[in-house]
Amino acid sequence: MAIATISPKQLHEKILAGESIELIDVRTPAEYQEVHVSCAKNIPLDQLPASSLVSARMGSSQPLYLICRSGNRAKQACEKIAQAGFTNVVNVEGGTMGWDQAGLPVQRGAKTMSLERQVRIAAGLLVLTGSLLTAFVHHYWIVLPAFIGSGLIFAGVTDSCAMGMMLARMPWNRARAETCRTS
Repeated sequence: MAIATISPKQLHEKILAGESIELIDVRTPAEYQEVHVSCAKNIPLDQLPASSLVSARMGSSQPLYLICRSGNRAKQACEKIAQAGFTNVVNVEGGTMGWDQAGLPVQRGAKTMSLERQVRIAAGLLVLTGSLLTAFVHHYWIVLPAFIGSGLIFAGVTDSCAMGMMLARMPWNRARAETCRTS
C-alpha cells in the first residue's frame, strides 16, 4: 500500500486556511523539544497507540498527518496506523527538517543530540571496543564488531534500526513531552 504524502508548504497552507489539522510528531520527546512544528502533538513512534488512534478516528474523513525528522519514522508510523485499519494517513515529506528548510515557522527549544548521531557514536564505540578486546583479550570478541556490522547492514536494507529504537528509550531521550500549541 502506498502511503500518501504532502509537502510542508502544502500542509502549512492548509493550516493558514483554517483547516482542522491533526499533526503527530513521532520523534523522541528530546528531539521534539529541540525543534518542532507548533501545531504538532508529540507521540514517539515506539509509544504510538495505533489501535486507539484508529478507534478514535473511525468515521472521520479528516486525514491524520505524521511528521518526524526526515520522513522515515513518520512513514513507519503511517504504515502501522494503516495496518491497524485507518488508511487516511499522510506523511509530511522531508519531515521537520524539510519544514524548517522551507522557511516555515517552528518552535525551538534546547539543542539535543539527534538519534542518528547517537546511533553512530554507539555503533562506533561497540566496534572499537570489540576490536580492542579481540586484539588484547581473546579472539572470540570478534563477534561483537561482526554483530554490530550485521546490524548496520540490516538497518540500511530494511530502513529500521533496532539500536535507534533502543536508544530512543534511554532516559536522556525521554524529556517531558509537550502538547500541541495552536497559533
